[in-house]
Amino acid sequence: MTDDEGSPNARMTKGGWLSFHYSDFVISSSLDIRHSRSVCRMLESTEIDAQLMPSSSSYKTIAVATTFSPRFKQVLAEAKRIRDRFSAELHLIHVGRRNGERSRKFSDVLAELELPANSPIHYEEGDPAEAILAALARERIDMLVAGALEKEIVLHPFLGNVARRLVREAICSVMLFTHPEKKPKPLRRIAFIADHSPEGVAALKTTLLLAQGEPCERLYVIAIVTAFDEARASIGSDAVGASTQKPNHAEEDALEELVLSAGATEVPIETRFIRGATGLAASDFVRSVEADLLVVPLPKTAGTVQQLPSNIAWISDVIPCNLWVIR
Repeated sequence: MTDDEGSPNARMTKGGWLSFHYSDFVISSSLDIRHSRSVCRMLESTEIDAQLMPSSSSYKTIAVATTFSPRFKQVLAEAKRIRDRFSAELHLIHVGRRNGERSRKFSDVLAELELPANSPIHYEEGDPAEAILAALARERIDMLVAGALEKEIVLHPFLGNVARRLVREAICSVMLFTHPEKKPKPLRRIAFIADHSPEGVAALKTTLLLAQGEPCERLYVIAIVTAFDEARASIGSDAVGASTQKPNHAEEDALEELVLSAGATEVPIETRFIRGATGLAASDFVRSVEADLLVVPLPKTAGTVQQLPSNIAWISDVIPCNLWVIR
């Protein structure tokens, strides 16, 4: 028995031991994070009454948005890594007319990265964002990989205009890399924003498939609680004198159920409740744990601008690390 197993805050579940510690992350006006109380939960995978999750993936076709920028090979290398993780077919989307020079460049880089020479390359014309979005729909792409095109402002990196539109309007999943590398670094720490819908559970399972292949050392499943959320909750709790200063049992049980519903896994999972004046506190938490990838489940769009939930609306502007929007 471990120390956690002997703790009064630990209990046995069908998925293993869950241990609880409480913390709060509060974002101040200067964007600093202060610790007051800790909220975390660790799930250790076991084989007790649990089955391993299926290894299949819904990603059959993955596309990469390519430009002949200084990061051309790096973005393509990251796309190859993701293609390999999901055993998918890789397409290339390039906004520009096809000519001999461009064809040679693609032929050379495909050979250098040991990608199939006959990989589909889609040459598009017009506005970059519009052209990429149209190609995604026409080719029925399941996931797009691209550079984040970020720029640093004060303490936070911000998405470029094209990347912002892809996050909000793409009909498929989107993965953006802030600092792509020709020899991709393992995604050792991944943060997943909790979503209790059936689509959210499916997204968590998909995230675990990627995490297992990296391999991932820690997966954080985080619930975001804003001042507005607490004010709304207090309307009902005031009548019975309940406190909203820490997660109640119903919230804890819901987050636990989300994790357990994904099935047994060897990936260490830790859950956290993130509190702040706005959902942007989650961005600061992601940076504080030096996460390599932030995963955000979203409903599918119909090709229109998506109105993001208020507690995660910041992802269309601020990108604390590599970003994966799962649709």
